[in-house]
Amino acid sequence: MQACAARPYGSTDVFAAEQREADRRPRVTQRRQHRVRKDSMSEGDSSGESIHGKPSVIAGFFTRLGQIYQSWLDKSTPFSAVRWAVTLILTAIYMIRVYILQGWYIVTYALGIYHLNLFIAFLSPKVDPSLLDDPDEGPSLPTKQNEEFRPFIRRLPEFKFWHSATKGIVIAMICTFFEAFNVPVFWPILVMYFIMLFCITMKRQIKHMIKYRYLPFTHGKRTYREET
Repeated sequence: MQACAARPYGSTDVFAAEQREADRRPRVTQRRQHRVRKDSMSEGDSSGESIHGKPSVIAGFFTRLGQIYQSWLDKSTPFSAVRWAVTLILTAIYMIRVYILQGWYIVTYALGIYHLNLFIAFLSPKVDPSLLDDPDEGPSLPTKQNEEFRPFIRRLPEFKFWHSATKGIVIAMICTFFEAFNVPVFWPILVMYFIMLFCITMKRQIKHMIKYRYLPFTHGKRTYREET
């Protein structure tokens, strides 16, 4: 019994070594799992960069396209007559297309209302005189020779008016290629309603101009001849 219970020489060292080895195995396993997890994350990052690289190229393309478009707009700023001539040509093409197709009247009506709102904003002053405490502080033009020149400042500048009107015509032209926008409607009613709305809106705008004594057109500073 004592021989069986007794351990051989060096068994304590072997047992301690086995214990250290057993303690070291979980740490090795954890290190391996950490390395595998780190490698998978790095692969995911690289794949994510490759995936996110495509939108960056597309975004760069549209950014470059927007820069070219803005450059052409900046170059066309001084040529107001040419810009409005192009807009009138586009309007004529759109009206001819609607007349030939005999449809898309609701789109045309919406385009007319949009242009009417732009036109009213073009005729209106940037600061509404009715909101001022002193009516004399409004954007009225000079009526006397020695009065200070005050140019009319619009709520909607001429260039933005042209740009928005042209974009509206182009969008309406695109809508005529889709049957979903061809809502059946009795077009004479739309014409009569638009004429009534135009007359009422312009009457109110003219009354506003007369009441606060301003003109929506300024052709530069007026010069006077010296009296001899």
